[in-house]
Amino acid sequence: MDWAEVPPGAVDLDRSLVEAAARSAGDRLAGRGGAGHLVVLRRGRVVLDRAFGADRSSLFLIYSCSKAYTALCVHLLVARGQLALDEPVATWWPEFGARGKDAITARHVLTHRAGVPDDFAVWTLATATDWTASVHRMERLVPRWPAGEVTAYHALTQGWILGELVRRASGERVESLLRAALLEPIGLRDTFLGLPPEEWSRSVPVVPAGGRTELANALVFNRRRYRQAVVPAATVSATGRDVARFFEMLRCGGELDRVRVLRPETIAAARQPAVDGGEVDADRTLGRPVRWAHGFHLGGVRSRADLGRFMGDLSAEDAFGAVGSDCCTAWVDPARELVFVYLTALLLPTGAGIAHHGLVADCVLRACG
Repeated sequence: MDWAEVPPGAVDLDRSLVEAAARSAGDRLAGRGGAGHLVVLRRGRVVLDRAFGADRSSLFLIYSCSKAYTALCVHLLVARGQLALDEPVATWWPEFGARGKDAITARHVLTHRAGVPDDFAVWTLATATDWTASVHRMERLVPRWPAGEVTAYHALTQGWILGELVRRASGERVESLLRAALLEPIGLRDTFLGLPPEEWSRSVPVVPAGGRTELANALVFNRRRYRQAVVPAATVSATGRDVARFFEMLRCGGELDRVRVLRPETIAAARQPAVDGGEVDADRTLGRPVRWAHGFHLGGVRSRADLGRFMGDLSAEDAFGAVGSDCCTAWVDPARELVFVYLTALLLPTGAGIAHHGLVADCVLRACG
């Protein structure tokens, strides 16, 4: 795809509202000393490509936006016939079925309904960055609820379970499968699940802009050990341009620059609402309503408490995307032919980041008319 920025009017967007989105992002980041990258595509053409406090080759940690990449590796294996969403995880990973987890399926894990959300009291930097230790911890988990009964965000456990499931089913490590099957074929050379040591100089440091929680998180997120580890739910590092190209591939049904990496029906399966009818579900971990799909968040905000507000209050119900630590967002609005990516290294208090990203998103959505 051509990466030359075009005037908003060339793709039927209101220029003043597009510029308002860029100003809102720039002002917030400049005022807090953080870096960011805002990219907006419409109909496959670049409307905004603005970097703030960084350059366009900078690598941002995208936190839980990583989950979308890992989930798509699972969906890819389903399409290949190597996995089935409604078979127990223990079919491929027998040790996981211990302690009452024998009924948990990949679908339960993808939709945060496996009953084994994180207990952050037991995680340390050492265990979170040790794959073998993390896998053994997954095997020892005891469900809080029966599989499929309760929605509760699996912040890190989702990634380790799916990552090890990918390895057991395919024989490939999840980061290797991601690169070989979904990134390299479409030229995404600036996306890494686990940052290579030689790319450290391009990584953007996190800036805490809140209280003790944000400061504590920044101390972990800025460690080489953390960013270089393979934590499938949390440690993808990428440029804004690469994330935008990845989500443009999703918008185009699995194809970019005439290279197909996913089937349209595979992406449709990942976008399928977790709850019948696509209704909002109350998430026990987050304490707020969320419309989950099978690896993504869904748009269509129903209330001010809805986590999907990061896509804007005007988001469509068929919009789908991801949010990471309230400071990185990426989503597709199929009907409006939009891809929106806003990566920042600014850790704001819970809720403040979602509100800001939603404000920037709504400027772009209003620009569509």
